[in-house]
Amino acid sequence: MWKEITTLEEWNDMLAQSEAKQQLILKHSTRCPVSSSALEEYEDYLKSTPNANTDYYLVKVIESRPVSNQIAEDLKVTHASPQIILFKDKKNVWNSSHWSVTKKHIAAVLD
Repeated sequence: MWKEITTLEEWNDMLAQSEAKQQLILKHSTRCPVSSSALEEYEDYLKSTPNANTDYYLVKVIESRPVSNQIAEDLKVTHASPQIILFKDKKNVWNSSHWSVTKKHIAAVLD
């Protein structure tokens, strides 16, 4: 399953971990129906056979805005919500947003 990050310290740890293992984070808005759909797709992917070489995270963009903003800045990715970002070695590898955040799309990138 995914782990929620809520602090800049957790984000910095996650960013550092990306030097050893790729990281995937879903930026999720608790007020958006499109984001609710993206979260369902993310969880459906994780219930199947997720890529074992990846760590999985979630950040709530409204409740943890400083973290969400720092992610966009550090990975040089324009903020969107919902948005899924795969990164390795502190660099964006792939990202997608809105209705493109699907189990099928995630599987195509990770598997």
